Amino acid sequence: MKATEVPQIAGAFLFEPTPYADERGFFCRTFDVDVVRSVGLDPAAFVQDSVSRSVRGVLRGLHLRSGAGEAKLVRCSYGRIFDVVVDLRPDSPTYRDRAFFELSGETQTTLYVPAGCAHGFQALSETADTSYRIDREHDPAEDVTIAFDDPELAIPWPLPPALMSRRDREAPSLAEVLKQSQQRKES
Repeated sequence: MKATEVPQIAGAFLFEPTPYADERGFFCRTFDVDVVRSVGLDPAAFVQDSVSRSVRGVLRGLHLRSGAGEAKLVRCSYGRIFDVVVDLRPDSPTYRDRAFFELSGETQTTLYVPAGCAHGFQALSETADTSYRIDREHDPAEDVTIAFDDPELAIPWPLPPALMSRRDREAPSLAEVLKQSQQRKES
């Protein structure tokens, strides 16, 4: 397994395994403590594993957490997804930059999304299972959602959205979210 820095998002990494394939299918390591440590991350910091199943065209996001934020490892374990990260850390050298990836069950590549970055994805295959390893317990009071179609972000979603949660469909713009965040800091 190798770790590669994502140049568009400071502190983001791709962890690319080396699958062993034969007539039975494949086997690969999807998490390696030593490789995670080698890029300065604490593997013991991850406290929760989750999985979502989506059908083709489902769009989830853009999500992030307020407060201390939430770092996560994201991997498409089955199918294919178009994955998006937006850096919303004001002190980051890549503030407001975006990065796009195709993650798939074929490659089993894992994306590390630093705390303070928004994340979302769209299922490209008929079924896509997406696994998350998260560094904080979920607190719904800290959930923040940004409009997937915000013109300022201009994310090139590859398919028309087929299904979305109400929260994602009605999410405010990035400008509104940043304004609300600033108002909370000032009060």
